[in-house]
Amino acid sequence: MFKRRNQRTWLQNVAEFFYPKSGWKRAFEYVKHRIKRLPDTPHKIALGIACGTFVTFTPFFGLHFFLAVGLAFILRGNILSSLLGTFVGNPVTFPFIAATSYRLGLWILGFGHEERVWAKVKHGIAETWGTIWANTWSMFGYAPSPWEGVYAVFYDVFLPYLVGGLAPGFVCAVAIYFASKPMIGAYQKRRKGAMMAKFQELRAKRQQNAE
Repeated sequence: MFKRRNQRTWLQNVAEFFYPKSGWKRAFEYVKHRIKRLPDTPHKIALGIACGTFVTFTPFFGLHFFLAVGLAFILRGNILSSLLGTFVGNPVTFPFIAATSYRLGLWILGFGHEERVWAKVKHGIAETWGTIWANTWSMFGYAPSPWEGVYAVFYDVFLPYLVGGLAPGFVCAVAIYFASKPMIGAYQKRRKGAMMAKFQELRAKRQQNAE
């Protein structure tokens, strides 16, 4: 019943992930609209968005949704808004997030300087998930894949990215929290006033018809 009439190919799904059919501006507007209409307090909604924003600065690609939900649950933020908050990390912003986090991590750990940041991060992600996938298939009789490459990626990519992403992730999360909380509160107040006005109008009409 709820399936698409014309199923999209995997190439179309990949293309739409990098550039939504409606455009990034429309996608941002949709997320903003969904956040404003969430049925929760401004504090919890803003806290959830902050949680989602924070985890996008971590190198746990493919797990950001789960981390956002877990962090929002621990801090008692809104779960759905935490998922929407991960939208801060997308194919447009990830190269900048990766460059900032990775280079900062290299500097903090004293690992030197790296020019090809995004290429190295992408290679590390592909190496890690490729090895995990290959070793998963080894349980069904396929040859296992060695973990040496993953160990090297951990020290060369994952660790600097994780260490360097904590500070900018926290700063962005705090900034988004304090920016979104009053806006959400103002929107909820206006919406409540509009609904009350509409209710009063309908009530007046009923009284008028009863007379």
